[in-house]
Amino acid sequence: MADAVFQDPMSLMAFLTAILGGVFWLSTFDRLSPFFKYLPPVIWAYFVPMFCTTAGITPAESPVYDWMSTYLLPFSLFLLMITVNLRAIVQLGPMALLMMGVGTVGIVIGGPIAFSLFGAFFADPEAWKGFAALSGSWIGGTANLVAMKQQWGTPDATLGPLLVVDVVAGYGWMGVLIFLSAYQDRFDDWVGADPSLVEDLNRTLEEVEEDRSPIQLSDVALIVGLALAAAVGARAVAEALPVAGTAYIGTSTWAILIVVTGGLALSFTPLRTMEEAGASRIGYFALYLLLTSIGAKADLAAVLDVPLYLLAGLLWIAIHVGLLLFTAWVSGAPLFLVATGSMANVGGAASAPIVAGVYLPSLAPVGLLMGVAGYILGIYAAFGCGWLIGFVAGAF
Repeated sequence: MADAVFQDPMSLMAFLTAILGGVFWLSTFDRLSPFFKYLPPVIWAYFVPMFCTTAGITPAESPVYDWMSTYLLPFSLFLLMITVNLRAIVQLGPMALLMMGVGTVGIVIGGPIAFSLFGAFFADPEAWKGFAALSGSWIGGTANLVAMKQQWGTPDATLGPLLVVDVVAGYGWMGVLIFLSAYQDRFDDWVGADPSLVEDLNRTLEEVEEDRSPIQLSDVALIVGLALAAAVGARAVAEALPVAGTAYIGTSTWAILIVVTGGLALSFTPLRTMEEAGASRIGYFALYLLLTSIGAKADLAAVLDVPLYLLAGLLWIAIHVGLLLFTAWVSGAPLFLVATGSMANVGGAASAPIVAGVYLPSLAPVGLLMGVAGYILGIYAAFGCGWLIGFVAGAF
């Protein structure tokens, strides 16, 4: 830490922000689009700071990281939740919600099963915490991964190889789903899928608004001010709870649950219109900035343990996929909903629209809505999955 180039808190914060901006700026170049297609910017937001710490540019420990961990996550989650259109998600219909829910169940049960078979071979005694954090990523995306990391106290060195698993297994499965899009008619005939399901989804989308307006200074002041107040307020309430800091739900998790539940409640108010000014984009910026600090604390050497972790991750995904296919065979769900429901969990709101668009371009927004539903459900379901993994590991 003493030899790091950036020691001053403000200069360190500026450097991490510059890394994040540089990564996303490079991703806008057409020549680099194939590269970022398979290794998206969010992954580099984690690994570039890791390389910088290994090279002695950034410190492995800093008060900046603690502050970012405490406040940026609730700040971002509040904005992501308050801009959710829950009514539109409910209107997706029972079949769409069923496939997304079954995908979640597959992740929840797959994690403990995979860890029970591979856990004894991991050299890291806290490996279960890494898998508990990964469950958050596979039930909703990066926001839930960071939330579960905080809840279970996942060491930064333990998280490194699991992020590699997240990319290889998660995006590898995404590639398989894209490949299978050419065979969706055969699959739908095999399970006896009802074609009217897709038509109903298309009508639902006509009722979903996507209005955007140029952001104004008053919008920024309201969005940032309200989100900061929510983050600080939720933390204060969590610390005052008599049950805070227990063995199962720590103060940070209580703060997350409070800010998520409060944000969802406020999404039914006129405050949800803040999305028209880009509130969720500010939320994602805060989330990815937090991810840079997590990467800066990680140990690059931990990536050497990836092969065994990857096998466990592949089994985990296989259980998730198997349950989805069985449900589709029983219920007659089209492959479009199987693929979108799966990616709404494993890939979240960023990847689900891509897969949905490959199958049916006009229905890409279905993937977005299911992905949003995935990260709402993931805050709660991933906690249960993490607890089961810890129970299998003998931590409780």
